[in-house]
Amino acid sequence: MTSEWEDRLAKWQAELELFAQLDDVQWVPLAQAEAETGVSRSALRSWYRNGEIQSRLVDGPNGPQRLVPLDAVVERAAKSPRIQRRAEREISLEAQVTLLRHRIDQLELRLAALERRADG
Repeated sequence: MTSEWEDRLAKWQAELELFAQLDDVQWVPLAQAEAETGVSRSALRSWYRNGEIQSRLVDGPNGPQRLVPLDAVVERAAKSPRIQRRAEREISLEAQVTLLRHRIDQLELRLAALERRADG
């Protein structure tokens, strides 16, 4: 059973690679597009239903699978002010975390120096 499923999965992945080579477009499942761009699946569905991005339905290892072109998702996400604001907040939070880590490192060094003085 496992071998049959692995064969189906391998065949499906080979088909995706063939699509990419033929179209010169990287078609990915919605889950992968969501993971790589941060765009929710509901937004992706809305975009392809409204014709804002292309999609195709292919046979996947577990039945029909919806694919979207990754570059088109990235391009469409760049036009979304809401998604851009969320990305900016995440970058801002990442920068804040980096600064806080640096300050903690400095405080730990100062504390170690004070403890050495107290012991010495």
